[in-house]
Amino acid sequence: MSEIKLLRHAPGSPGLRLLGLGPGCLPSQGLIKLKVLLDKHAFWAQGRSYKEIRKVLAGSTVVISLWRGKRLIGFGRATSDGIYRAVLWDIVVAGDLQGQGLGRMVVNALLDAPSLKKVEKIYLMTTNSADFYEQLGFQRSSNQALLVKTHF
Repeated sequence: MSEIKLLRHAPGSPGLRLLGLGPGCLPSQGLIKLKVLLDKHAFWAQGRSYKEIRKVLAGSTVVISLWRGKRLIGFGRATSDGIYRAVLWDIVVAGDLQGQGLGRMVVNALLDAPSLKKVEKIYLMTTNSADFYEQLGFQRSSNQALLVKTHF
């Protein structure tokens, strides 16, 4: 079994976004593999186009990917102003590998990124995984409301 490699991409993830680079900065069809990972293992991100994925990567402050050999097995990203607020987005681990600490690796790598280290508050939204994030130090907020406005 191949060892797991955690990649810390540059802000905006140009290597992954434009060239599909993976471990060792080698062409690995990374963007295609990211779309497959999101479509298969992230119900909230199914059906995103390559153009949309490139755009969210371009706007991301921190991008983390996990690889086992040539397989993309985990991913997460964050946006931040670097001082007051950050938001974690699109944290996903391949379903057959969940429960092995890989999600924890992705979240910890995001939180350890220099641009998030001193941010006052880090937010995330989850539908089914609140217990997991609470194990990592996140707390349910009772003094804030999640408000949503949808544009179509």
